[in-house]
Amino acid sequence: MFYEPRNGHGLPHNPFNAVVTPRPIGWISTRDSAGNDNLAPYSFFNAVAYEPPQVMFASTGIKPDRDGTKDSVSNIRETGVFCVNIVEYAMRDQMNASSASLPKDADEFEHAGLAKAECHQISATRVAEAPANLECKLTQIVQLPGTANFVVFGEVVGVHLRDDCLVDGIFDVTTFSPLARLGYKDYTQVEQTFSLKRPDE
Repeated sequence: MFYEPRNGHGLPHNPFNAVVTPRPIGWISTRDSAGNDNLAPYSFFNAVAYEPPQVMFASTGIKPDRDGTKDSVSNIRETGVFCVNIVEYAMRDQMNASSASLPKDADEFEHAGLAKAECHQISATRVAEAPANLECKLTQIVQLPGTANFVVFGEVVGVHLRDDCLVDGIFDVTTFSPLARLGYKDYTQVEQTFSLKRPDE
């Protein structure tokens, strides 16, 4: 099968999300200028640079109570900061609950039953029990073609690692089983890992 996205695919559901998988989930926490906390998961998320460490996430939808975007992007525009919370399999239900479309001043932490902790370097709240949290300062927001497609880039200025995830000096993902997004309504978890050496090592 071949199709051009602009002409449609003729399938019951869009296969694009199922092709680019698995995708890590950026659980983005922000705070607006009035002090309201927000939390939302984004599966268009990844690390993009080592030095200095930088990450990105993309927001691709609109909320009716926001100006052409969603709460996360709107709050970041106001404050210039955000926190990425890493999602483990054990928190899948809370992550899913936080994806609900709630009013802009609603607190997804409370809605999902999550404990909060204050960030150290930025004015935002983080998921207290997450395996890791990345405190970020906004570097740029890029608008992509299409309706309400924004990519947010941030420099990581603070890193929290849960103590039980550190094994012999290594952040060991097998201790918490990261959650990843597949296509449609499907997810997966990391349960096994293996190592490969690069040819020039």
